[in-house]
Amino acid sequence: MFKQVELSYSFDSLEPHIDTLTMETHYGKHHAAYTTNFNKALEKAGITEDDAVKVLASLSDIADEADRNAVRNNGGGYYNHNLYFSTLSPTPKKAPEGKLAAKIDATFGSLEALIEKLSSLAATQFGSGWAWLSVTPEGDLVTSQSSNQDNPISQGTGNIPILALDVWEHAYYLKYKNLRPDYIKAFFEVLDWGKVEELYNAVIS
Repeated sequence: MFKQVELSYSFDSLEPHIDTLTMETHYGKHHAAYTTNFNKALEKAGITEDDAVKVLASLSDIADEADRNAVRNNGGGYYNHNLYFSTLSPTPKKAPEGKLAAKIDATFGSLEALIEKLSSLAATQFGSGWAWLSVTPEGDLVTSQSSNQDNPISQGTGNIPILALDVWEHAYYLKYKNLRPDYIKAFFEVLDWGKVEELYNAVIS
């Protein structure tokens, strides 16, 4: 059975950038519901795989369309939010080091340029969705955006996300209302590049 990622911080510790009520609702309600419904969808579809990446990469193997959509939507919601919440911190590392820092500079020119690109993708994502930093099978870094609870895995790209920026309204509307760019800026204030670095090193190892 899949479980929500355990937070290493309290709901109020990301203040003032992400408010307590948003955390309580986002993690405690939305993410919890995706996790519960993902497990139910897997049981209904007769899937026993315990690796969410493998499940999302094999959606085409699910013959029934309703089952496939339920696994895609709720599995995406589960995986995406696990990644999102795991990379936030009240005491974040403000910049990556080592291999990730070098790769970012080589690919995007600078960390600031990468943040600007991700911010643009997040701001221009129409409706609900996500902005991503992912690692390709060749070890390169790429940015992208996706709608709803899709991600680079369920989209069949073969890329593995290491940074997820949630721009569903439930991620920011209680505090920022319609000012999505303000939320995006706040997100980078609590993004722990040390955790992103760990994920990158794990993917390329």
